[in-house]
Amino acid sequence: MAAHRKPRQRALSGGTARTAATLALAGAATATAFDGTGHADPRLSPTEVKSKVDALYREAEIAAEKYNGAKEKADKAEESLGELRDEAARKTEKLNSAREGLGSIAAAQYRSGGIDPAVQLALSSDPDQFLERAALADRAGSRQASAVSGVRKQLQEIDQLHSEADGTLDRLESRQAELRKHKKTVNGKLDSAKRLLARLTAEERARLAGEGDQDRTSRAAGRDAALDAPAKAPNARASTAVSYAYKALGSPYVWGATGPNAFDCSGLTQAAYRSAGVALPRTTYSQIAAGNRVPRSQLQPGDLVFFYQGISHVGIYVGNGQMIHAPNPSAPVRLAPISQMPFAGATRVA
Repeated sequence: MAAHRKPRQRALSGGTARTAATLALAGAATATAFDGTGHADPRLSPTEVKSKVDALYREAEIAAEKYNGAKEKADKAEESLGELRDEAARKTEKLNSAREGLGSIAAAQYRSGGIDPAVQLALSSDPDQFLERAALADRAGSRQASAVSGVRKQLQEIDQLHSEADGTLDRLESRQAELRKHKKTVNGKLDSAKRLLARLTAEERARLAGEGDQDRTSRAAGRDAALDAPAKAPNARASTAVSYAYKALGSPYVWGATGPNAFDCSGLTQAAYRSAGVALPRTTYSQIAAGNRVPRSQLQPGDLVFFYQGISHVGIYVGNGQMIHAPNPSAPVRLAPISQMPFAGATRVA
């Protein structure tokens, strides 16, 4: 019986091999496209890039305000920790002095032999003198007991201070972890915005720059109008804050900055009111609760105006429907209409 053999496959010729390879690559490419890996994003128009960049700036600002809040709490925890450690050091020094005093008394008693008072009375040649000395010793013993009680109390206070310091240190480390998290988020959003802008051609960037020039011309006109007919602030502190904001026009936006040479949005309002002797909290969502809420129809120069649903942006109202604010990394501190963004509320702090 003839053995059954598997027929040999013919080797592919050059043209056939190239065709097969092409089909294989095409199939792999098709599979990759369906998987979504290695598939380039569709080309975005300049308008779409601008929209995405603006959204990234808003997201970065939200993260920046969270960073500011965490930093404010971390700074307070660090200050509190320093105060607790200083107080513990002072009490420890006082405790050491008290211990030295007790040690001296104990040494004196040891040298005297600690003889029982009744025996000393029996052996004394002058009972009246002994009784007088015994009364003094009794009073000294009372003082010694009081000193021991004081040492115990100081030890308890120092233990309590150390316990509070440990808790404060834990909170500080937690805040520092928050800072790192929010900082990473902010930098990630800003880096994404830079990458998007880098995808534009030179012509597209020039076109956007031209739109920016028109925007700057419009802002300059509004600024000139505001300077020609400035609205009067209701009091001296509000007037000082508004003046500070005008002087800050053109300063760069730097997230986390509170002046005097750069600002983020809440850093600008905080610095403006700091110049007027008013201490504002650091973040937008804290500043909105720092004064009395006022409706949009009753705004006065110096009022803080807030925007977006999450209260993530703030400016200082200067009258005539205008505010001064620090927008984002693409623009310096500038004058803008409050109608430019979704209005969320206003607060009067002065």
